Amino acid sequence: MYGPDRPALLVVAHGSRDPRHAATVHALVRHIRSQQPELRVSTAFLDFNAPSVPQVLERMANDGVGEVVALPLLLTRAYHAKSDIPSVLNEARARHPRLRITQADVLGPSPLLLEAVERRLYEAGLTPADKRSTGVVLASAGSSDPEAIAVIADMARELRHTGWCAVRPAFASAVTATSPARPEDAVRALRAEGVARVAVAPYVVAPGRLPDRIAEGARAAGAEVLADVLGPSPELARLMLRRYDEARIVRRLAAAG
Repeated sequence: MYGPDRPALLVVAHGSRDPRHAATVHALVRHIRSQQPELRVSTAFLDFNAPSVPQVLERMANDGVGEVVALPLLLTRAYHAKSDIPSVLNEARARHPRLRITQADVLGPSPLLLEAVERRLYEAGLTPADKRSTGVVLASAGSSDPEAIAVIADMARELRHTGWCAVRPAFASAVTATSPARPEDAVRALRAEGVARVAVAPYVVAPGRLPDRIAEGARAAGAEVLADVLGPSPELARLMLRRYDEARIVRRLAAAG
C-alpha cells in the first residue's frame, strides 16, 4: 500500500523545551516506520526542537522527493493548524515549487483518540467494570480557539457515552468564561456531585509543561487515578496513517478535478 510511488509523510510536531516531548514524538514515528517500512517518514518541529519544518522539506527537495503530506501532530484545529503550519508550508512551496506539499487534517476528533484515552486509563489500573463508579476529567492542554474548545467538549460527551458515570472536559491553560475548568476544579466538581472515584486522563500527545500542570492539578485535588499522555499508542499511529491516506485522496481528487 505504501510503496515508493507514495508521497512522503512529514510529521509536524509542536516542539518543547522538555526533552520528553521530542522523545515521545520520535517513539511514535518509529512505531509508524516499523508498520510501514516502505513509507518515507520524517519528523519536524515548529519550535524548540530540531529539525525545523523548512530544514526537512529542503532535504526532501534535494533528495528528489516529488510529493509530501505534512501531518500536524495536533489534536484540535487551533492557531498552529490554522496559521503557523500553513504559513511555513506556503514558504516552502515558494522555495521548492517542484515539491508538492499537502497539509493533512489534525488528528482530532476521532473515535481512535477515545480508544487511546481508555487504553491509558486501563493501564493506570482501571477496568471496564469500574466505568459506572468512575468519573473522568478529560484534560486538554488548552486553547482560546472556540472551535478547539467545542471539539474538546464534544470528545468529553463521546467518552461519557462509552459508559463512564461522568466526564468533564478541562484545560490546563487558556481558561476563559466559555472554556472548560482547570483539571483540579473539574476533579472537585465531580467529587461534589458524589462520584465515588475520579480519574484524570490527559488529552495530550506528549509530556511537557502543560501535561505536568495537569498532573499537578490532579494530585492537588485528590484524584484517585492519573493516566499517562496518549504517547506512542497503537491508536494514535493508526490515526496518523488514516489522516495521511485521507490527505492523499483529497489531493488526488483535486488534481483530477
